[in-house]
Amino acid sequence: MPYVESKIKIQGSGAKIYNIVKDMAAYPNFMKDLVSVEILERGENYTVSHWVSNVDGRKIVWTERDTFYPDELKITYAQTDGDLKKMEGQWTIVPQDGGCEVTLAVDFEFGIPMIAGLLNPILKKKVRENSENMLTSIKEQIEK
Repeated sequence: MPYVESKIKIQGSGAKIYNIVKDMAAYPNFMKDLVSVEILERGENYTVSHWVSNVDGRKIVWTERDTFYPDELKITYAQTDGDLKKMEGQWTIVPQDGGCEVTLAVDFEFGIPMIAGLLNPILKKKVRENSENMLTSIKEQIEK
């Protein structure tokens, strides 16, 4: 199963970064590959959200449950339904001198064993690109 972890240093407070990361419905405003993110359900420390993305002309759709840990500056997520067999991971924000290190981890499985060997490296590259784009976009939101 492919696993991608991307990190970036952002000049800003952990709380401010966390608030941008947890506002997933706003991601399509600054993420070019995202068509929409709709919040289906909100609970005390979680949301269920429906995502539609367009990656190189291919529509990928999923629903995920996001669990929020504001005291730890962490968010975990796991696909509950969608195009991949498995997609889960977490956001972590670690305060450091002059800012924070923000990490986005994605663990996923395409779900078709016979072609996984061929597609997983391609999908892993796209997930890494997308993760790095998300982190860069969040950095631009904070540091503008």
